[in-house]
Amino acid sequence: MKKMLVLNGSHSDIPLIKSAHNLGYHVTTTGNLPDLIGHTYADAYVNADYSDYEKILWIAKKEQVDAVCACANDFGAITASYVGEKMGLAGHDPFETTLMLHHKDKFKQFARKWDIMTPLADSFDSVEKAKEAGRSYTFPMIVKPIDLTGGKGISRVDNLEEYDRAVEVAFERSPSKVIVAEPFIEGTHHSFSTFIVNKKVLAYYSDNEYSYCNPYFVSTSAGPADRVEQYADVLVGQVEKMARAMDLCDGIFHMQYILQGNVPHILECTRRCSGDLYSLPVEHALKIPWSHMMVSAEAGLDCTKFKAPEQKQTYGGRHCIMGDHNGKIRNVVIPDELKCNIYDSLLWWKPGYEIGNYLVDKLGILMLSYASREEMLDKTARLTEMIRIEYEE
Repeated sequence: MKKMLVLNGSHSDIPLIKSAHNLGYHVTTTGNLPDLIGHTYADAYVNADYSDYEKILWIAKKEQVDAVCACANDFGAITASYVGEKMGLAGHDPFETTLMLHHKDKFKQFARKWDIMTPLADSFDSVEKAKEAGRSYTFPMIVKPIDLTGGKGISRVDNLEEYDRAVEVAFERSPSKVIVAEPFIEGTHHSFSTFIVNKKVLAYYSDNEYSYCNPYFVSTSAGPADRVEQYADVLVGQVEKMARAMDLCDGIFHMQYILQGNVPHILECTRRCSGDLYSLPVEHALKIPWSHMMVSAEAGLDCTKFKAPEQKQTYGGRHCIMGDHNGKIRNVVIPDELKCNIYDSLLWWKPGYEIGNYLVDKLGILMLSYASREEMLDKTARLTEMIRIEYEE
């Protein structure tokens, strides 16, 4: 039997593991958190940090895997590319190309050269250089580590004092000790997820992104995105320009962007599965096997057989159930008004489940379908009010 290494076993990786099984692979997962639910879906598990390139390469060689699949994290995409290049496994871009996309400083340099629609940024490899540059900035600004996801280490700053502190925080959090600073753009947040074949976009899925208590952590999405029909061609053009410039292989290409007026500003790009079961609303909306397509591409299989969606995106999304403070959970109450919209869910909370960091901890994920855009926008705006989380006293 063919073997595939999937680089983590979180809830977000379950669709990848299932798809790999459907393709006939024996699946081994990695990651340094053995209690994650996704590992229970795999055939084997090896405890190893998936951001450790050399360790994962050693495991891949030892297991004699035929394919490696990134998990729902940028570090997974980078490691998969590294292992793929070292072992000659198809399905991944060259390592340096992957770094160019996933490290914010390299991506901004590429974007400047190729006229990609993204806010220009300065990168710094020392606190002193960053603080000195701040004396010439016009605020507000955004300060980010180049190599973290999920909003970690990101700060919006409105004055020089806040900027200096944000620089220190970003350097403290960044594994590579490099950060970027860029102008803060007011607007609405969105995703644009595409599947490319021969450097052309075969299919795309768009949505609005919403945050709860953590402004840099997406907890809810709903699509199609606002006014996407006005600028989808522009975003598709940007994806295909990058695919040609970097000679990208077939597979997923996901972007986050801010819409300011009628102008989309691309914030980040990634070549891996998006988190929190993102593939499920894509599949529900477009009626195409998104996770199967992703895993096929990462295995280096023929992607020219896949067909474009035959219908327009329907109304739907997903919602991560999260609390507004730390503590033990007694109950989660979902009203009948919302139950009729839920077509799938993954819940892992139980009475006594403890939220240790309410800014990132989740109790479960709901997959939602709506009959109209009006219903989608109305209920999405009220999700955190409708779902009542009861804490133990």
